[in-house]
Amino acid sequence: MYVTSVNVYVKKDHVEDFIEATRANHEGSVKEPGNMRFDVLQGIADPAKFLLYEAYESEEAAKAHKETPHYKLWKETVEPWMDKPREGTPHRVICPVERSRW
Repeated sequence: MYVTSVNVYVKKDHVEDFIEATRANHEGSVKEPGNMRFDVLQGIADPAKFLLYEAYESEEAAKAHKETPHYKLWKETVEPWMDKPREGTPHRVICPVERSRW
């Protein structure tokens, strides 16, 4: 499994726009082959900070995500709304390893 956590810092006047665009990206992402999870989380202390938790069966599936039309549209749409560049961190999953536990 291959997981990326992406920290996104959105300009305060575009938080609702970001949520709407990211929901559409989420809907497309969870239908991709190899996708296991695509969670979108919003900070409580700072509602302009988001965490995207993207889990794929393989690094190749995660890379393929970035070639999808819904991802490309999302990236182009939300980039001007970001307060600073997104920060993606890849992870190797330790537990759980069984797909049925996801």
